[in-house]
This record gives sequence, C-alpha cells and structure tokens, in this order.
Amino acid sequence: MTMNSPESLTELHRLASGNGNVKTAIMNAETMREVGLKCMGFNGVPRTINCLNAFRSSLSEEVGRGLTIKPSRMPSSENIEDAKKRGHTLWNSIYRPFETKLVEKLAYSHPDLPVHIINSEYGLLFADPPRDAIPGQRVGRIATSVVAVACLRAQTGVGPQVTSHLFGLRKALDDGTWKEDVQNEDGARWLASDEGGIWILESVDKIVEAIGRGEGSTFAPTTSKL
Repeated sequence: MTMNSPESLTELHRLASGNGNVKTAIMNAETMREVGLKCMGFNGVPRTINCLNAFRSSLSEEVGRGLTIKPSRMPSSENIEDAKKRGHTLWNSIYRPFETKLVEKLAYSHPDLPVHIINSEYGLLFADPPRDAIPGQRVGRIATSVVAVACLRAQTGVGPQVTSHLFGLRKALDDGTWKEDVQNEDGARWLASDEGGIWILESVDKIVEAIGRGEGSTFAPTTSKL
C-alpha cells in the first residue's frame, strides 16, 4: 500500500490463499481490505483508493461475491460519542504517558490537527468499530500498530513516528488492550519484543527493496501519463 503497488497486493493474496479454498480467500481479502483502509491514515487517500480499487478488481468473481458490502464506520448522532471515546482510548493506549503533551504539541501546529487525528483517524478509522463478526475483518490493537510501523517505515523520513508506534505496540501488552485481538499471548508478546520489532522493521525493508528494485521508497515510477 505504501509503495503504491497494487500488483503486489494481488500476489500477496494469491500466496496467502494458495490452497484454493474460497472461504480462506474471502477471509484473506477481507483482512487485506481492512488493513488497506487503515493504511489511509498513514499513507494518504490517493494510494489507498488506487490500491484497493485495483485489488478488488483483481479478485475472482466467486471471491468478490463473498465480500461484505455493508459499511461499518458511518457516523451518526447515535454512535459518534462512542467513536470519539474509542479514538481517545486508542490514542491514550499508544502514547501514554505523553498523550496529553502530544495533543498540546499538535494543537500548537494547528488547533484542529489533534481534533482530526484523534476523532477521525483514531476513532473512526484505526479503532475497530462494533459490527458483525465477519471472518478476517477484525484487525485489532496489535495488528493496527504493526500496520502503523510498516507504513511509516516504508515511507522513510518519519523516524520519530516509527519509534512512537513501536513503543505503542509494546504498550498494548502493558494495558491489556491486545486481549480481544486474534493473536494469542505468545504471539503478541513476541511481536512487542525487541526481536519482534527488529523482525517487523527488517521485513518491511526487504519488501521495499523488492518492490522498489533497490531505488528506495519511491511509491510509484517517476514517469507519468500526465
């Protein structure tokens, strides 16, 4: 997603669903679409539109028919306060004990910056909303932090944010917010360890190297039809 490589998404889905089981392929597609949506908060809207559109078009008709078409993040007067609460809860979990100081720093740059980030990005996007239990659709606290680290590492030039989300991943173990995730405790603790953190960073670097063909995180070829 960060490298703006739709073809890589198609190949990843093919490899993950290699046993030919349609239910597995649908579950994997749901996970990849949900992760792709969350990438929007780190990569920006255009790459997410580009990649998700191409990914959906690449799926077989049988898999496509099995995907959910019901939105789960539509704000309303009935759910907006809960969404805001989820945003603040996730924000506090990731950034404590500096959550308040960071809000003040963001507001110094622009008063609406923390308002948008916490309520729209964390509340409506990053935090999983309450919804029907669809296999593969729940990303969870641990995986959301992994997504953050992966996107930011692949971008380059945002080292402080990479560090913040690596520590945020560890804090999910400290405050227990990982417990509703699909990861078991051993897996969650390994991802939050030094070894797990190094594995995430090195894995992202290898993917960037492969997709970027040694030219770094260019996101897309420099030539354009325009």
